[in-house]
Amino acid sequence: MFKAFLIKYAEIGIKGKNRFLFEDALVDRIRHALKKVEGEFKVYKTQGRIYADALSPFDFDETVDALKKVFGISGICPVVYVEDEGFEQLGKDVTAFVDSVYPDKNKTFKVNARRARKNYPLTSMELNCELGGVLLDAFPELSVDVHQPDFELHVEIREKICIYSEIIPGPGGMPVGTNGKAMLLLSGGIDSPVAGYMISKRGVKIDAVYFHAPPYTSERAKQKVVDLAKYVSAYSGPMNLHVINFTDIQLYIYDKCPHDELTIIMRRWMMRIAEKIAKDTDCLGLITGESIGQVASQTMQSLAATNEVCSLPVYRPLIGFDKQEIVEIAEKIDTYETSIQPYEDCCTIFVAKHPVTKPNINIIKAHEQNLEEKIEELVQTALETKEVIAIS
Repeated sequence: MFKAFLIKYAEIGIKGKNRFLFEDALVDRIRHALKKVEGEFKVYKTQGRIYADALSPFDFDETVDALKKVFGISGICPVVYVEDEGFEQLGKDVTAFVDSVYPDKNKTFKVNARRARKNYPLTSMELNCELGGVLLDAFPELSVDVHQPDFELHVEIREKICIYSEIIPGPGGMPVGTNGKAMLLLSGGIDSPVAGYMISKRGVKIDAVYFHAPPYTSERAKQKVVDLAKYVSAYSGPMNLHVINFTDIQLYIYDKCPHDELTIIMRRWMMRIAEKIAKDTDCLGLITGESIGQVASQTMQSLAATNEVCSLPVYRPLIGFDKQEIVEIAEKIDTYETSIQPYEDCCTIFVAKHPVTKPNINIIKAHEQNLEEKIEELVQTALETKEVIAIS
């Protein structure tokens, strides 16, 4: 029955004179998403609306699922187009629509007509009343409820006339790519994939860096991170995953620095390396999955210690979330089951039994001087031997 979708957006509508830039970006993202599904679509904008018209047979559920992953979409409306052949014919079209979509007529309804084309002879209010009357005459079982109806019938009079009654929620946010690019520090845990999803929702394109420590972490641990990147890229779009061999750096820190400071010092070097890659790839900031107080490396003092080595801003979209809130988002974006697979990452392998929770930056910097002999050489080697995996 449905051969087209009306795409609704929210925040984009208040962008003023720049709105067309965001609309164009959203159209591009929708086209990209629909290339992955069966069928051919024409995606275009007109009169403050975005439409996706099917030009060939398509899988409805697969198409809706693809659109649900496009940031910037607030609602997905399966619509029926009808010809403008006068009000009498419109009444017949609306009656046929309701009869087809709602076999059980023991329902309440409301008509919400919108006359954007002002040369149409009836106003929006008149259309509401007249079409409501047509439906009540055709289906006596129906009744009107303007406050909490079982279904709301939308009729839009524009260049085309379209009818719909379902608004499938979209992910919201802003189209990816409209707010710059940033580098995600991606581990195999629950938090960092969610952080990537959250920052992408605000229109930020992301790449990612993963710190691998063979033989202490297995190839399966690496594949787990690749799998997580694929789940995130379903929302964020294609990304490059930079895999850094961190083993020699970790062993050197383990040998030269106090063990209760291992987590903080390793984290500081991870941030330094991630920032180098970020600057080389035109990123405007770093993204982490840290949340205040969740673990020893995420106290206010620890976060200050890791921030201190960065000149780029560090974005932490989960900073005020508790664990259950993060888990709920991970479940929604399908990363949770992968994240809890029992493959260790480099941070958990080398964690101290009693890590410092309130590090003093001056003391940390003093102990980092123990690394001066060859840390820069190790970092350079890690950067030169990094692997880049294209995730789509």
